[in-house]
Amino acid sequence: MQIEFKATKRDAQGTGASRRLRRAGQVPGIIYGGEGEALAITMDHNELYHLLRKEAFHASVLNIDVEGNKQNVILRDSQWHPFKQQVLHLDFQRVAAGEKMHMKVPLHFVGDDVSPAVKLGGCMISHVINEIDVQCLPKDLPEFVEVDLSAVESGASVHLSQIKLPAGVELAQHGEGDPVVATALLVKGATAEGEAEGEDEQA
Repeated sequence: MQIEFKATKRDAQGTGASRRLRRAGQVPGIIYGGEGEALAITMDHNELYHLLRKEAFHASVLNIDVEGNKQNVILRDSQWHPFKQQVLHLDFQRVAAGEKMHMKVPLHFVGDDVSPAVKLGGCMISHVINEIDVQCLPKDLPEFVEVDLSAVESGASVHLSQIKLPAGVELAQHGEGDPVVATALLVKGATAEGEAEGEDEQA
């Protein structure tokens, strides 16, 4: 289900105006890109604070209702106060249904607890990369990409090229090579299951 929230147009701009908005419980922001002009907006701070805590808000096409004019956007930047739990400013970019977009999508790792590396090899699986850059049409944008670690053996790694992407989604590659996404590391002091059981019997 698409995340939707309301905003109003913001006429007064500048540091002083933004400060007054924040004191009134509002967050200033901007919508840019696409065929429309950049649009300064203001939103309810509490609503946006809670939305920003949702992983999906950062990797989904959002729907902003600006005084009845609904726009599909993605979140491009959020600025926070250095020590208060306060959102200072949000940047949104318009998306067009027929144009491919670049977006960072989180990885969800599953199955590591049942993998041979963990169950038999005394390993823990380290997640090296927690998000990937993908390219797709807005309708195909996944909230996350699942990485199945259930078959990982001791000492093995999962590379970017081994991740199964949803239909219509491709990697937006940066640089050369095939980066490691997750790797099985032997836990210090751990032994294989059979040896550990043998030692228990002797004790």
